[in-house]
Amino acid sequence: MSEVTQQARRAGTIAIVGRPNVGKSTLLNRLIGQKVSITSKRPQTTRQRIVGILTREPVQYVFVDTPGYQMRHGGTLNQMMNRSVTRSIREVDVVIWVLEALVLGNEDRAIAAMLGKGGELLVAVNKTDAVDNKNRLLPFMAELQVLAEPAAIVPVSAQTGEGCEQLLTVLGDRLPVQEWLYPDDEITTASERILAAELLREKLFRSLGEEIPYSVTVDIERFETTDSGVRRIHAAILVDKPSQKAIVIGRKGEKLKQIATQARLDMEKLFGGKVFLETWVKVKSGWSGDRNVLKRMGME
Repeated sequence: MSEVTQQARRAGTIAIVGRPNVGKSTLLNRLIGQKVSITSKRPQTTRQRIVGILTREPVQYVFVDTPGYQMRHGGTLNQMMNRSVTRSIREVDVVIWVLEALVLGNEDRAIAAMLGKGGELLVAVNKTDAVDNKNRLLPFMAELQVLAEPAAIVPVSAQTGEGCEQLLTVLGDRLPVQEWLYPDDEITTASERILAAELLREKLFRSLGEEIPYSVTVDIERFETTDSGVRRIHAAILVDKPSQKAIVIGRKGEKLKQIATQARLDMEKLFGGKVFLETWVKVKSGWSGDRNVLKRMGME
């Protein structure tokens, strides 16, 4: 029997937390080696908990990508996102606090206060690829050590992968000794319905102007898989105002067609089969305050 198979298996849950736009979803996708959480340069891209699973004998990592914790906006949607973050912190074995290299603002300090000192806390200093002189990271990391007293601080770049293997090693040593929580070929607990909505929403975020993302969401009204494996997806794009509907559709419908095509290609890659995607735009004022809509989107 090899040395690897003699080792006790470890498995556990890991929350990835941080303020908006520090690269949490990009880090999750990098760590598991596949895209399961949507990304964009706009804050608050992630609106719900997305679980990504990496299994490497003898360790199974179950990552929980949480929405960016923020204090600038109120409303039902943001309250539900913040509640998702605090619940995740309570329920997991280890927390990774993600910060942007050399940036420690008021929102970061508020998260540090919420997390408390010590415990099963790791700090990932992200976006180190943008730091020319890496020696500048040393006093920054020293400040973080005093502020949060984490078990370890690991500089990483989710964009390039630098430091991610070291982060996995540190994580694996801190997970409980137990059998794996999921089959070794599973990469996420999210349903295909939710993943489809997220991929379409990502393309909306990336393609539209600053005024649209906070006022748009995706509601999958029908999701069917035929006997031949073709997925037929009917998706409604919800906006707050008629003027936003016109922006999403674009001239002669070209913008919506472009967005839907990009989303469909990503769905086919992730699902491993042909996708028929039908999209349309609906005006639903105040959707972000409608708990029934939010629950149907997978928010809790």
